[in-house]
Amino acid sequence: MVTGLFVDLVGENRLVQALIGGVVIAALNLFGASLVLVWRDPSERALDGALGFAAGVMMAAAFTSLIVPGIDATEILVPGVAADGLLRPLPVLIGIALGVLVLDRGDALVPHAHILLTGRKRADAAGQSEQLPIDDPRVASVVLFILAITLHNIPEGLAVGVGFGSGDVGAALALMLAIGIQNIPEGLAVSIAAINAGLDRRLYAAVAGIRAGVVEIPLAVLGALAVTVVAPLLPYAMGFAAGAMLFVISDEIVPETHTRGNERVATLGTMAGVLVMLYLDVALG
Repeated sequence: MVTGLFVDLVGENRLVQALIGGVVIAALNLFGASLVLVWRDPSERALDGALGFAAGVMMAAAFTSLIVPGIDATEILVPGVAADGLLRPLPVLIGIALGVLVLDRGDALVPHAHILLTGRKRADAAGQSEQLPIDDPRVASVVLFILAITLHNIPEGLAVGVGFGSGDVGAALALMLAIGIQNIPEGLAVSIAAINAGLDRRLYAAVAGIRAGVVEIPLAVLGALAVTVVAPLLPYAMGFAAGAMLFVISDEIVPETHTRGNERVATLGTMAGVLVMLYLDVALG
């Protein structure tokens, strides 16, 4: 019913569907960032639980909405590879490896998002561990808006576009909701870090939505366009988006939720996120 309603409202054009998907996840990012206007001082425990929930949703979505459908798509779009059972997962696995590589190199070349919460660069991020002037709003804003957070929005927008470009509207809607849901606590967490770094509360809440939209909306359309025009790229693109998302979860979200003594709350949040995403995948798929 939900899938049919979405198609009735938006139409069957995959690029338009991807555009709407990009708008939805960007809007939910803005909603999360704007929560700082009413929830001015969330506890670390609540924030870690919310980020754990986001990690669980994204983790399940990477498998149910990207990896498994990508392997299934290989049978149709890359029949020469799919004919051999041992080679059938290969396009998706190659995509996962490329997604991990791109995010890993991106984190090595730019200041790590870890700096926003700790004030220090990780030793494996850029080969240095010295204290950075994170209390300088100009430095914090550059790190926040241009480098670390934007880098992590790339796989989100791309994943939504690839999902709608695949033609499976139910799975794409589940993926869009998963990414949108995780954007809420992520947007809130980054807003808090920005405010702690000295940025204005109202200004950041407004700019955050614009930044997310500028990155996620065009990437959603680009992802749908790429797999629509060059259909055999779909399994690779799905793997790429999944690999990038899993990298962010393992390298960023989970470690940050386990640094302030709230490991159990974060873990329970992760399990709840997995359950919610599995339900969405079945209900919408």
